[in-house]
Amino acid sequence: MLGLNKKDMTLLIVVTILTLSAPFILNPFPTDSAMAQFNAGYPDLMQRFAIFGIFAIGFNLLFGLTGYLSFGHAAFLGVGSYSVVWMYKLLDYNVIWGLPLAIVTSGIFALLIGFVSMRRSGIYFSILTLAFAQMSFNLAYSVLTPITNGETGLQVYNNDPQVLMGANEASSPHLFGLVMNSSAKVGVGAWEFTFNNGYYFCGVIAILVFYLSIRIFRSPFGMMLRAIKSNQTRMAYTGLNPRPYTLAAFVISGMYAGLAGGLLASMDPLAGAERMQWTASGEVVLMTILGGAGTLMGPVLGAGFIKYFENIFSKINDTVLHNWFAFLPDGLEDFVVFLIHPFIGKGWHLTLGILFMLVVTFLPGGLVEGGQRIAAMIKRTKEDEDTPAKTEPAE
Repeated sequence: MLGLNKKDMTLLIVVTILTLSAPFILNPFPTDSAMAQFNAGYPDLMQRFAIFGIFAIGFNLLFGLTGYLSFGHAAFLGVGSYSVVWMYKLLDYNVIWGLPLAIVTSGIFALLIGFVSMRRSGIYFSILTLAFAQMSFNLAYSVLTPITNGETGLQVYNNDPQVLMGANEASSPHLFGLVMNSSAKVGVGAWEFTFNNGYYFCGVIAILVFYLSIRIFRSPFGMMLRAIKSNQTRMAYTGLNPRPYTLAAFVISGMYAGLAGGLLASMDPLAGAERMQWTASGEVVLMTILGGAGTLMGPVLGAGFIKYFENIFSKINDTVLHNWFAFLPDGLEDFVVFLIHPFIGKGWHLTLGILFMLVVTFLPGGLVEGGQRIAAMIKRTKEDEDTPAKTEPAE
């Protein structure tokens, strides 16, 4: 079905169900409970789950399959955002014009950078991509200000042409009238679930690009990329030139990043140079490694994991902690808050760093490996229970 085997089709169905039911899954706690702090079913965060999942899936096609570690993918993220906002300024707020342009422009940009960077491998390739990304950031921040609007960021103004803008058209990003920031809230008992147009738009695109990544993984092209990662020198000795394949993987990966950047601008009509900083490139590397490089689900899990920590743990403060531990005696309550304080709020990076260190140390295959170990343990336990006990032979 859809050119997939049974295992891949099952994985795609699971991802589709999880994506479409995210408003329920990410809101497990009642709205008025103390644990509602850990709910993640609000539009902005759900959109980021989907968008950065796309970003990580694309990066995994390069790093996970070929082994080429790029530290410059944030440049394509920024190019995609600028492309979409320029379409807002020139045409109208319909996202249908900007997203194809974001994919094309980021692909061309990736082709130029990849053509130069792919002449080297290993750490030299990584340094080259990092250099290009920082050059792009500086150009966007202080040199190409007529195009990028510098440090202020590119946004839509009342005097922009917007030649296709209709009199009754929404003044925010939309898809043929379906406004991205519009939401419907449904209350079920003590729970409240938010269904956002922008999230489902991003979610459907994420499902489609996930399906495309499966087809790439299972294709002869994907096998060639894995062969390059395994032993590029031996492959060259067989008479095959690996460079066109690695360059194609770099361009496809850059187009994924451009699409993610375009979706960021589709949710919020603003593009800034900060999206092109090296920290954004490092973040997608962490997402892929944390989830499981070279696996289909790993980048998605890693993106969700990091974005959850960034948006949930960073909002926990001392007031929230005191409310949680108010049942303790005053002295003990203050001591517990003192111990936890460095790991929440602005210190959420410390918590993430510790978790990342533990995952890399004990689960080299990332979160996917952890899931596989748990599944294998459950399977062994079930087999042990189903195996009849051996009886002693009669004398």
